[in-house]
Amino acid sequence: MGEIIVIYDGQCELCKNSVTWVQKKLTISVLDFHTADLSIFNLSKEQCAREVFVISDQSQYQGAQAVAFLLNRRGNKVLSRLINVSGPIGRKSYKWVAANRNSLPVKALSNLLKHRSV
Repeated sequence: MGEIIVIYDGQCELCKNSVTWVQKKLTISVLDFHTADLSIFNLSKEQCAREVFVISDQSQYQGAQAVAFLLNRRGNKVLSRLINVSGPIGRKSYKWVAANRNSLPVKALSNLLKHRSV
């Protein structure tokens, strides 16, 4: 297994708490899209503002697929599988969360991740 690079929004509380939670069980390199050189990944700031990207073993994942990949590698295989089999529902759910980062449900999820020990 090669290096796992996560390109995320380093200004988003949910994003930061999610990355910290993933790092408790998985070694990843994280890049804040606001300050990273995205050209080496052929990505734009506009793309990265909409969704998370994961690069691993010359494969690129984005949005819900990236989340499912990280969950699987972290050992949360059931949740990863649920996201994958949900197809359009998982993708729409991811997009809703990304578009509503300041909503009460998203803030609750962020707080939950922040206080999870494992």
